[in-house]
Amino acid sequence: MGKKTSGTAGKAITCKAAICRMPGEDLVIEEIEVAPPQALEVRIKIICTSLCHTDVTFWKMDFGPEGSFPKILGHEAVGIVESVGEHVEEVKEGDLVVPVFLPSCNECRDCTSSKSNLCTKLGSKFYLGMPRDGTSRFRDLKGEVLHHFLFVSSFVEYTVVDIAHVVSLNHHVPPDKACLLSCGVSTGIGAAWKVAEVEEGSSVAIFGLGAVGLAVAEGARLRGASKIIGVDLNTDKFEIGKKFGVTHFINPTALGEKTVSQVVKEITDGGADYCFECIGLASLMKDAFSCSREGWGKTVILGVEKHWSELNINCYEILRGRSVVGSMFGGIKPKSDIPILAKKYLDKELRLDDFITHEVNFQDINKAFEFLAQGKSIRCIIWMDN
Repeated sequence: MGKKTSGTAGKAITCKAAICRMPGEDLVIEEIEVAPPQALEVRIKIICTSLCHTDVTFWKMDFGPEGSFPKILGHEAVGIVESVGEHVEEVKEGDLVVPVFLPSCNECRDCTSSKSNLCTKLGSKFYLGMPRDGTSRFRDLKGEVLHHFLFVSSFVEYTVVDIAHVVSLNHHVPPDKACLLSCGVSTGIGAAWKVAEVEEGSSVAIFGLGAVGLAVAEGARLRGASKIIGVDLNTDKFEIGKKFGVTHFINPTALGEKTVSQVVKEITDGGADYCFECIGLASLMKDAFSCSREGWGKTVILGVEKHWSELNINCYEILRGRSVVGSMFGGIKPKSDIPILAKKYLDKELRLDDFITHEVNFQDINKAFEFLAQGKSIRCIIWMDN
C-alpha cells in the first residue's frame, strides 16, 4: 500500500451510499463497505456530487453490461484524497481532486497525441468495476457486490478511483464549482474550443440547453461567436441561456409550418457554422446536421444516444462540404485541461455559478432526479451529510 497517515488508510471504511438496486427506481441510502485502494488507486472522501443526464440514462437502462444492478451511480464530483494505494505519486492525502470518467494514462499513443483525448491503454474494457481488473471496491453489509459506474461512482461518501481517472485541483476552487468541471461543463466548453474551434464572428446552433448545451454557449461566447442559437422545447431555458451568451431562441413546436433548419438558415444567412447536439437522439443529430452550412458546416455530437439508434445522413450532403464529428468529454484532456478551466474561473473569465440551480443534502438525492425530470434543474449539487 501507499503511504499511510490517516487512521483509516489501509482499512475498509463503512459509510453511506445511494444504491440503485433496480432500473428507474428511487435510490436507497444504505451503509456499505468500501475497500482500501489497491495499487494505482485512490480513495476519495466525496464533498459533493451532482446529477447528469447520463446518470439518468443508465439509471433507467435494463439491458447490456451497463444495465447490471445493484450499482452506485454518479460521475460528477469533487473530494479530498483520504488515502492512496501503492505506486501513486501524482496525488497525496488531503489533496482536492475531481474524479473523471475518461482515463489518462499519459503513456499510450492517444494520451501523448494532441489529436485525441481517449486512452488506448485503459479505454473502457470493464464497465462494472475498476478499469485495470474489473473488480469492485464496494460491498453492501450482506456481502453483495455493488457495481461501479463510469469508473467514478460518486453517490457515496467514499469512493475508490484509479489514478488515471483523478485530476488534482487548486484548493482555492470552491467545491461546488470544481464538481461542475468533472463532466458536463467541461464537455460543453471543450466542444466549442477544442472540437469545433469556434472563432470570432461565427454562428453556432445548440440543440438542447441543459448543462452541456449551456456550456457550449459559454465556450462560444468566450470565443466571440456573433450568433448563438439555442434550440429547446423548454421555454424556461431561454432566459437562462441569455446569461451564457445565447442570442436567439427556437422552440421547435412554435414555428408553424417552418422547420428548425429553415429558421436557423434565415438567422445565419445559409446555415450555422457549427451545430452541437447535446441531447442524445439520432433524430436531433440529423436535424442539427441539416442546420449546418454547406461548404464548411461542422456538426458536433455530444449527446449519448438514448436508444442506441443509428444516424442516417444523405451522402450527397456530405459531399457538399458538411461534416459530422463525435466527441467524448468535448475533446478535453482531463489532467491538463480541467486545471486550466478552474484557473479561468478563479480569474473570473469563466462563468460557473449560474449552472447551479438547486442544492440538496445526500439524504434527499432522489429530489435531484425529480428536478431534472421536471426540466427545472441545470445542475443540482448534492452535498454529503458528513
